[in-house]
Amino acid sequence: MTATPTAAAYLAELAARTARLMELNADAIAAATEAVERTARADGLVYIFGTGHSHMLAEEAHYRAGGLALTVPVLSTPLMLHEGAVASSAFERMPGLVASVLRRYPIGSGDVLVVVSNSGVNAAVVEAAEAGKALGATVIALTSQDYSRQAARGRKRIAAIADIVLDNGAPAGDAIVDVPGLELRVGPVSTSIGAALLNAVFAEAAARLQSSGMAAPVYLSANMPGAAEVNEELVARYRPRNPHL
Repeated sequence: MTATPTAAAYLAELAARTARLMELNADAIAAATEAVERTARADGLVYIFGTGHSHMLAEEAHYRAGGLALTVPVLSTPLMLHEGAVASSAFERMPGLVASVLRRYPIGSGDVLVVVSNSGVNAAVVEAAEAGKALGATVIALTSQDYSRQAARGRKRIAAIADIVLDNGAPAGDAIVDVPGLELRVGPVSTSIGAALLNAVFAEAAARLQSSGMAAPVYLSANMPGAAEVNEELVARYRPRNPHL
């Protein structure tokens, strides 16, 4: 008997859910990979937007060792957590806020916009998905289909707007572990699973680019031999279009 049974139960369930991602998303992962690969070949960009905790997936892909350098996080302080979590929860539900955020980013028809939201129904992410479509970008939703269907209650869902939907399979409410004596569950999974899905797509796209003879724009960890030269070249290439480099 483990001395940490709840921790063990959480990690086992997280591992099981991660193992099912390919079965749940095989077609979507293939389609998302093709979109990213096509964008890379056209020297386009992959923008990633989320609010609240979902914004962390935009930062996960940004300037990431082993990650694609063509990714651009779409970041707005009021929609993040570090300067006011309660306020950010209100802002992400506020209609009309995202248009001014997106003006900072030259999203175009050759680009991909990944919109991340577990519930997939708040105004900011819905409007971002709609804006991406209007701009001609390929829109990928990273969401929970089950949670968003339950949360919608007549509202629009990013899953219904996007060209491609990556389903993280998270339950309504996100958390997966029961605690004796506590009515609520603990142990959210959407961030871990979302990062795994994104990195799976980017890894496959990099492999396809490389196998076709086109160098995949991949950052190296700063502590690896030759990293400075590789990363400096990539930063010089993408900095004019990525305001966060």
